[in-house]
Amino acid sequence: MSNSKLKICMIVQDPNVKGGIAAVTSGYYNSRLEKDFDITYVESYRDGGKFSKLIKALKAYREFRKVLKTNRPDVVHVHSSFGPSFFRKYPIIHMAHKAGIPIVNHIHGSALDELYTNAPAWKKRMVEKSYGECTRLIVLSEDWKKKISAIVPADKIEVIPNYSVIVPEMISDKVMQERFEKKQILYLGRFDDLKGVVDIPAIADIVKKEFPEARFVLGGTGETQPTENEIKRLHLEDTVILPGWIRGDEKIKLLKESSIFLLPSHMEAMPMSILEAMGYALPIVSCEVGGIPRVVSKDINGKLYKPKDVTGMASGIISYFSDKASWEEASRQSLKLADEGYSFDSHIDKIEKIYREVSFSTSFAK
Repeated sequence: MSNSKLKICMIVQDPNVKGGIAAVTSGYYNSRLEKDFDITYVESYRDGGKFSKLIKALKAYREFRKVLKTNRPDVVHVHSSFGPSFFRKYPIIHMAHKAGIPIVNHIHGSALDELYTNAPAWKKRMVEKSYGECTRLIVLSEDWKKKISAIVPADKIEVIPNYSVIVPEMISDKVMQERFEKKQILYLGRFDDLKGVVDIPAIADIVKKEFPEARFVLGGTGETQPTENEIKRLHLEDTVILPGWIRGDEKIKLLKESSIFLLPSHMEAMPMSILEAMGYALPIVSCEVGGIPRVVSKDINGKLYKPKDVTGMASGIISYFSDKASWEEASRQSLKLADEGYSFDSHIDKIEKIYREVSFSTSFAK
């Protein structure tokens, strides 16, 4: 069977969802993946209130049943996370398994302790059943493969990192000079406890004492109030800016003009935001958690610290602003590492290889 004839049903989020999974899957649209395979997208999640999310999920179940009956896929590719995402995808995985269709479960989350490790027995059984019904599981790093292998055999798990879009013009002399002089630190992502955004005002307070012109732009939505309270407490209204969720041309502009990308996460799998920033040749200041040390080479293209180490992260930013040569080298290394290890083409190659393998193995078994 040729690739062009293989039918893939991909379970995705609404492309306008504010988050990493939608950022990953949006790159698949109009890509080589669609040229090589016949892909049908079923959207199972949208931003909004609980009722609108429920309606979206119910419509997805109905649409997926219709796909199974009228356009039976050769492979079902589910994009999932932990928490509510796991429970939303549970019925879809079970329906596909019952229909005898191979399932690729692409796991993007990082909160495995809550989902499985420290979960009650009934929840563990659900996870074991759902993951066990999958033909292949995709995780974002070797660390997560080791963790998930406590649930399913390691030979069912493939590591496929997220990807970066490479923008080589970011290291031209003119652009580098403008970015360094701007002294703008960028954060992109959701506002919640795990992202550590509430630590940024304290970091900014330290940096401002050395570089009063420094500006921190925190693009995102979610639980913004704790961060806003810290900004007000430290009188940083002119230093730390919250423009809301950033996308499209505005996001590209910020990535092009910023000097450093900051992600003070307490827990991560493999953040798409860091890979995007590396593709724009930004040095990274972040934390030694999850898959981040696999992406950021310490003291080569970034600085890594323990979560909540605001003094350390501030010193990392100050050290880059104090040494242009070091900052320039980190910028070039970010672009180089993104190009060598996290290109979009390499990512698609690995996805396509899995599609072929699971569809072939199922056809052969029949």
